[in-house]
Amino acid sequence: MEPAQILGLVAGTLTTASFLPQVIKTWKTRSVGDISLVWSMTLTLGIGLWFSYGLMIGELPVILANGISLLFSLSLLAMKLKFTQVE
Repeated sequence: MEPAQILGLVAGTLTTASFLPQVIKTWKTRSVGDISLVWSMTLTLGIGLWFSYGLMIGELPVILANGISLLFSLSLLAMKLKFTQVE
């Protein structure tokens, strides 16, 4: 494995792992008031595009990091939609 790929995997692991505490906290507390719906939708779309790009260029670090991040981002978006109080 090339040094650039190793760096990409480490960077992808760290940025992807940063989602996990928020996903867990949101699931436990069911509190989504401080999560912006526009932010969540925009982030999810962006990550989805990065994932697609990774597939198109065949770069494992881009595919793995963004594939897992997409799952976490979709989870947050789903919780935002599900747990938001309708007034």
